[in-house]
Amino acid sequence: MSSIAIVSYAGWAFLPTLVTGWLQSIYYGITIRAGDAKPQPGSPRYVKHRRRIHMTVIIVYLLYTLYEADYIIRQSGDFYQDLGLAPGVEEKQIKSKFRRLAALQHPDKIPTDDPIRHAAAESNFVNLKTAQDTLSDPIKRFAYERFGPDMLNWQRCKTIRDYLVTGIQTSSLPLYAGSTLMMALLSLTNYLQWGRFWRYLTFAGLFLLEYHTITRPYPSPLLTKIFNPILSKLTVHPPLLPFQLLALARKATFTLFIALSQLGNLFPHGKPTPAVTTSQHDLQQLVRLEETAKASEIESSRLLAMDMAPFVGDEQGTKELRGRVKEWLVNNTIRADPEVRDAMGRALAGRRRSGAPAGARVS
Repeated sequence: MSSIAIVSYAGWAFLPTLVTGWLQSIYYGITIRAGDAKPQPGSPRYVKHRRRIHMTVIIVYLLYTLYEADYIIRQSGDFYQDLGLAPGVEEKQIKSKFRRLAALQHPDKIPTDDPIRHAAAESNFVNLKTAQDTLSDPIKRFAYERFGPDMLNWQRCKTIRDYLVTGIQTSSLPLYAGSTLMMALLSLTNYLQWGRFWRYLTFAGLFLLEYHTITRPYPSPLLTKIFNPILSKLTVHPPLLPFQLLALARKATFTLFIALSQLGNLFPHGKPTPAVTTSQHDLQQLVRLEETAKASEIESSRLLAMDMAPFVGDEQGTKELRGRVKEWLVNNTIRADPEVRDAMGRALAGRRRSGAPAGARVS
């Protein structure tokens, strides 16, 4: 995996959230007039806006990563582009093209006093020779179109079967075994449940596409009848080879998995709590409140009994204490109430003598 691909995958960890915050601030700066209150974080309106912006950012970043993967593939090139030929050409055309390119770009034509240009010419000539040798051999050509330049390292392979077995063991088997194990662990731990069906369906589709592409003796119709014709009509994109199609499909699949996991965080998880459960919770709270009130009443009675201990057996003292407590309640509770004071003031004003000066006593 290239460093660019690693950075692209790592960007999913923080870029969507970071860009969402920036875009939401810009959106409020444009749509809300100066002086108007902006939605506060955590409010329903703020959460709704943030969810929509975050979804848009995730989808745009998903499309960008696919474009980036395609750009890397185009920059890497292939043997057909190096020779300036279209896929499917015959062996005679390959050898004829190589001879013409070799006559024009042979390292002997570059002066030896320019070591940099000479070394570049030698490297280019070696690449052209490798391309010609690979595409001229039907077995190597079959392996190259399905597994890419990695097949150049499989020196012990002599037949198509050898290349298929080696390619599956070194490329396909580790990928699908590791991915299946990871998805099984996620299912057992109930993690990333949102979009699980689409994740399994996409993974199965990728497996079938790769199996069909690498085992057929002819290029996949999906490539020759759909992708490449569309690319040739709408863009200047060179035709894709089977191994390039598989690289894009793998990138799209695993990037989609990441996008689904992030989209799942924007939606509530689990089933809604039934109303019965809420009622039971409220009933428990009421029972606890009643128990607290009873405990407070018992404690208040105990404290009152302690305060009344000196008056036990003294009826007159008890009667006098009750009278003073009653008077205190009237003076400090009832009369101190604003509504009571207003009512008393209105009553006194109504009884005031006509023409009496303000503040005069009522007879």
